[in-house]
Amino acid sequence: MEGSWQISHDAAGVPVADLVALFGAAWWAADRTEDDTRRMLARSDVVVAVTERRSGRLAGFARALTDETYLAVILDVVVAADLRGAGLGALIMESVLGHPCLAGVASVELVCQPEMMAFYHRWGFTEQVGRSRLMRRSAG
Repeated sequence: MEGSWQISHDAAGVPVADLVALFGAAWWAADRTEDDTRRMLARSDVVVAVTERRSGRLAGFARALTDETYLAVILDVVVAADLRGAGLGALIMESVLGHPCLAGVASVELVCQPEMMAFYHRWGFTEQVGRSRLMRRSAG
């Protein structure tokens, strides 16, 4: 599978317009703009972009924020709708979790929809987080 795909960790090399289009198909990221996406990429600690070798098409993406010691948070895991189920999500997760910036981190966290929990269980993620609860403060 990896032979068909190119994995990059270079935030500056991510085709921003293509990433915004990929986000546009995800309900949770559909309103993202190119300017905001550029700023997000520049401030992410780990970026994984998967492109098809033949066409150069951006097929999937994820990123992480980390202090490289105690905590890392994986964000924005997305695969093109027509390529879901082909193993790209697993390739992306392996690449994020295998990144040197996450190697010694005590806790890696992510937020997902209930239907995606079984997917993330494969890497040891659990919903058993003690008494912790997700809280959010939104702008505006």
